[in-house]
Amino acid sequence: MFLICTLPKVHGQSLAVLKYDGGGDWYSNPTAMKNLIEFCNEQINTSLAPEPMVVHPEDPALFSYPLVHMTGHGNVVFSDEALNNLKTYLMGGGFLHIDDNYGMKSYILPQIKNLFPNKELREIPLDHPIFNVVYKFPNGLPKIHEHDGLPPQALGIFHDNRLILLCTFESDLGDGWEDQVVHNDPEEIRLKALKMGANIIKYAFEF
Repeated sequence: MFLICTLPKVHGQSLAVLKYDGGGDWYSNPTAMKNLIEFCNEQINTSLAPEPMVVHPEDPALFSYPLVHMTGHGNVVFSDEALNNLKTYLMGGGFLHIDDNYGMKSYILPQIKNLFPNKELREIPLDHPIFNVVYKFPNGLPKIHEHDGLPPQALGIFHDNRLILLCTFESDLGDGWEDQVVHNDPEEIRLKALKMGANIIKYAFEF
């Protein structure tokens, strides 16, 4: 097994979607990552493989991806092997973005506590590079879809002052990345989501 930090960031590098256990719909937003990758390749000069891969947290292939995206509405269960694999991946230089598609939060928070029992999931400050590295978000995480009137929230786990795990709640970035016909979002809203996604990818690769 090798760590992601040993891998060169080469042209054609693939990103991945996390296929987790527990019954939650990990496959939500099927067009989201493809569209985000296309946006990044066109707008911020990345050379990512056009289609995301799918990876299970127990799979050694996890270590092949500099960024893994996770979403859904429901239950999440990580086995001990999955927790160990994810922790090694993240501590070794990988990056996990968890985007709550509304309904996941109550399930994923205990799993994050299991993953990092000695680390605090804390709010990302507005001056953090994730909000500024390419596109400026002076007010933090954009609101893409409204469900319950709460403000968007970006929370993270840090290791050696580097953000290694990002949770985006009350925002629904992934819906904003999907094909326009799926949710009929205005282009202005979709663009905010894509720009925030580009910041996340840029940060994962360069910090």
